[in-house]
Amino acid sequence: MTVQSDYMLDLRRLHVLRVVHQLGTVTAAAGSLHLTPSAVSQQLRQLAHDLDVPLLEPDGRRVRLTPAALTLLRHADEIAARWEAARADLQAGAGRALPTLRLAGFTTSLRTLVVPAVEHLRAREPVLTVRIMEVETSEAFGQLLTGEIDIAVTLPNQGGPPLDDPRFEQEPLLDEPLDLLVRRDHRLAGAGPVTLEDAAHEAWILPRPGTCDHQEISAAACAAAGFTPEVAHEAMDWPAVAAMVACGLGICLKPRLVRVPAELPVMAVPLAGPAAPHRRLLTCTRRGSRAQPHIAAGLDALATAATTATAPRIRTAS
Repeated sequence: MTVQSDYMLDLRRLHVLRVVHQLGTVTAAAGSLHLTPSAVSQQLRQLAHDLDVPLLEPDGRRVRLTPAALTLLRHADEIAARWEAARADLQAGAGRALPTLRLAGFTTSLRTLVVPAVEHLRAREPVLTVRIMEVETSEAFGQLLTGEIDIAVTLPNQGGPPLDDPRFEQEPLLDEPLDLLVRRDHRLAGAGPVTLEDAAHEAWILPRPGTCDHQEISAAACAAAGFTPEVAHEAMDWPAVAAMVACGLGICLKPRLVRVPAELPVMAVPLAGPAAPHRRLLTCTRRGSRAQPHIAAGLDALATAATTATAPRIRTAS
């Protein structure tokens, strides 16, 4: 992991710098890399010494990356992508057993996409070992960067990397409509096509801000429809949310592929109009890694699961 030039450059130190940049602090990077904070700091000091440029500067009680460090990161990202591509070429010609595929998804994607994809893989690639991991989108990028996961099913979220981020490849997987979940005797149940604006004056059940991606998606959808939802209750567990809707405590937006207990007197009402919301699911990998055989197989299986995913049966109001 070293390059000989006028000095010896340890590429692992570049990796540490990338993780510190992604996670924001030395302490967070240390936890993700299974190192002590002092060891991470030592790696960065040695990298700065090797390159003869400062990489960190004080920022109150914390530190931040210097302009030189940000310049170095652009080259480090290119090196990392080339290394992932090299691994793909080596694995394709090695004839060796495939490494374990670590496949991650946020909570509601596991049942409808990740598990069906793994079932497909077991039929197509019986020798491939797959490990499923439940990871929210906000945490997925750091775990991809450190190599803890290989593929993540993610959602575009505030503060996340842009689609052209040089560290990752993010590709559309599925556009999933959001339905309005209401009590079966609600005025909007069975009323024909409804718009999100029709629910502007309802009491809403949403997750607490900052707890999951669905809260961001719901708030953004309501804002696009021209209103701020009146949040009467906060919850994020879908069976609990559906039970609250069944009791008439409020309504919510529900991703169409999310299942709720069948015995509850609730109805998923499709939304129409220009503000009809949906959520776009993405696959995210480390840039350059998609050609690695085990990762390519996982992406193909996810694409198959996305094309065969079906919405739950929408009940009538009767």
